[in-house]
Amino acid sequence: MPTDLSSLISATTQWLTCAYPSSGGAMSAALTEAQARQAVTVAAWLRYPTPMDAALVAVTGPGGSGRLDWLTGADVPGPDDEAESAWRSWVDEVVASWAAALLSTPALAETAVTALAGTWHASGTPVEFRRLVAPGTDDRRAAALLRHPDLLAPLAELHHPELLTRLDTDRVLDA
Repeated sequence: MPTDLSSLISATTQWLTCAYPSSGGAMSAALTEAQARQAVTVAAWLRYPTPMDAALVAVTGPGGSGRLDWLTGADVPGPDDEAESAWRSWVDEVVASWAAALLSTPALAETAVTALAGTWHASGTPVEFRRLVAPGTDDRRAAALLRHPDLLAPLAELHHPELLTRLDTDRVLDA
């Protein structure tokens, strides 16, 4: 069974960067995508922690972007655009919500990255999530919309309790 989450990670990253675009320019777009991809990767690894979890979502699919599009008012493709937006079926609502929470709450992002240490996903390959947990000035400027707590709140709050449960924490994390 496939255990690769790359389609889910790519589609959810693309959805986030379309819904919360960069402030402009190619470099800003690249920095925004890097931050979104790191947040989505951490969220996906938390959501699907075992090879069996990853295999099951690969077989069943994550659910798509329908509710997220409605929530954020993102452009929804018309019937003529269906073939060009098939990627939307691989967007995972919970992963997008968790990624939004990680992007808007630095302490939560650090807790999540720490929780991944020693997991199946993180074993064998050194991974770094610096742009997520310690973004520089250029990162913050490029991803101003993607990291804005007020803009992300409706999305981040969708599945926030489940994220805290997954991280096994009851404490309130300050922004």
